[in-house]
Amino acid sequence: MITIYHNPRCRKSREGLALLEESGKTFEIVKYLEDLLSEEDLKTIISKLGINPIDLIRKNESVWKSDYKGKKLTDNQLIEAMVKHPKLIERPIVVNNDKAVIGRPKERILDII
Repeated sequence: MITIYHNPRCRKSREGLALLEESGKTFEIVKYLEDLLSEEDLKTIISKLGINPIDLIRKNESVWKSDYKGKKLTDNQLIEAMVKHPKLIERPIVVNNDKAVIGRPKERILDII
């Protein structure tokens, strides 16, 4: 099953969703700002992405700059920050079974669907 972690207010996320719709494949949409992700959810996604938690963080978000930038944070603290402030999560994320990509650029989604 394909899942897109989507923020409807984000242009890049909308572009990723459109690409999935055009593919004709069946997929599920998770609006992660409404259906909040748990620490366990994020750990699973990060593992499938094959990245470190810091690589999933949007460093231009104001909450990052005001609360976290310049601090020495563990992976667990970074995950806790994303749970507390889901706007920090890079988007869109598309997961297909054991594979995942951050859809920036959107064409990366084609690699796993």
